[in-house]
Amino acid sequence: MRDVKEPPVTGQDTIAALVQRIETLEAEADIRRLQTRYMFLCDTPCPEFGVRDDSHRIDLIMELYAEDAVWEGVGEYYDGQFGRAEGAARIRAHFERFWGEKRDPELLLNAHYVTSEQIHVDGAEATGQWIHMQPWLFADGTALLRSSRLNNAFRRIDGTWRITRTRTENVFIAPLPQHFTGDFPSASVLMRP
Repeated sequence: MRDVKEPPVTGQDTIAALVQRIETLEAEADIRRLQTRYMFLCDTPCPEFGVRDDSHRIDLIMELYAEDAVWEGVGEYYDGQFGRAEGAARIRAHFERFWGEKRDPELLLNAHYVTSEQIHVDGAEATGQWIHMQPWLFADGTALLRSSRLNNAFRRIDGTWRITRTRTENVFIAPLPQHFTGDFPSASVLMRP
């Protein structure tokens, strides 16, 4: 058996490998910021400074999506509750229904806590998985805790990462004790200059 020699690694090969690794790390960071910005904009009260109303909030959310994106709830619980919206116009309509509905009791607080992140970058395409939890507090003192798994997709378009798929699946929904919290803001001032 004769020895097969690997071609020598050159300085150019090393630089190319390092550039590829840096680009992957930068893509992961951009996707992480994109996903968490989406969730930040979905919080109630909306913590983004200067957001005038829910229509403005939806405009900011839609800036995160590709024109051909899909937003869907999957699995035995979310299939019927959320369904599937294909394309930016239908995704916008989904958000308009969510924030346009008058709830009784009114939703006072909803905050997203994200964990269990996995991001997989393949050139200009990527996928990411997370688990998130969110408490929901209502004006009558009722509350619940929701948890979902996310399996989302992303594409770099003109140098900027965009969401191409939001896919959410219920993990659990649990009622919380009546008036389980007493101190929460009516508006966020976090981002105020």
